[in-house]
Amino acid sequence: MHAPKRHPPAGPGQGPDENGGERVAKVLARAGVASRRDVERLIGEGKVALNGVVLESPAVKVGPRDVLTVDGTAVSAAEPARLFRYHKPAGLMTTHKDPKGRPTVFDALPPGLPRLISVGRLDLSSEGLLLLTNDGGLARALELPSTGLKRRYRARALGRIDQERLDKLQDGITVEGVRYGAIEAHLDKAKEGARGANLWLTISIAEGKNREVRRVLEALGLKVNRLIRIAYGPFSLGTLPAGAAEEVGPRVIREQLAEFIAPASLPKGERALWKPPAEPAARSPVRRARPETETPKPRKTYKAGWARAKAPSGRHTPPKRKG
Repeated sequence: MHAPKRHPPAGPGQGPDENGGERVAKVLARAGVASRRDVERLIGEGKVALNGVVLESPAVKVGPRDVLTVDGTAVSAAEPARLFRYHKPAGLMTTHKDPKGRPTVFDALPPGLPRLISVGRLDLSSEGLLLLTNDGGLARALELPSTGLKRRYRARALGRIDQERLDKLQDGITVEGVRYGAIEAHLDKAKEGARGANLWLTISIAEGKNREVRRVLEALGLKVNRLIRIAYGPFSLGTLPAGAAEEVGPRVIREQLAEFIAPASLPKGERALWKPPAEPAARSPVRRARPETETPKPRKTYKAGWARAKAPSGRHTPPKRKG
């Protein structure tokens, strides 16, 4: 068997379609195969081919007549952008495949969803709102700090702090050499316990760096034991049950996210939204209906532990006299 041909690394603007087309990483991201960062990893692993030639660079451009494959499977044209709200439970990894074999978000999603990628991540023990999309370009845009979308969290922590110290986070903070930007933090509730105060706080951040909320609060002497994301930009968790997903309508996408979506991928008009599969109805006891012609049997009554059947008429019959 002949080894597959390989495209040599291409510089910016070079590739099989120098006069047009889009870079392969962008095409695959828009098709929902993976984020641009993950596409580069797939190319490095030799899993992406263009017209039968394995790619070595994400700078190669793809034209409208080119055939692009990932792991030997042809990639179809990008569909209009779709977005889903998902209530991530704690204990799931936000990845398609975990090297340690831990359960992932994409293993736990309801059946019937298209191939999706996450907008940012929530760590293993965090829960709450996770946005999912089929458009890698949209995912990337919503993740960038320059976009300015606020991520809002509710945090439960053990320790003691006052609002004055929390207000100083608006000036930013440096933790172990990492600089975090302005953070809005409000102390909602504090309850004294045997080991200190149990606090509930509302935190708003715009950067979304790795484990940002936990690391900042730990730097203030607080031990976070529960973290729930309740909003991401204009989208909120609301009353969405844990483990459930709900699609955002095309009109809302156009109104809220048009500036982050390529014109060719912007959804048009309205369409039927994805609905979760109906859960089987709980079985309830069903009594057999008695045919109209069936005569009901007399019911027995019990008294003082002895079974005594009543006379059908319910009247007392006096004894007959002798003679």
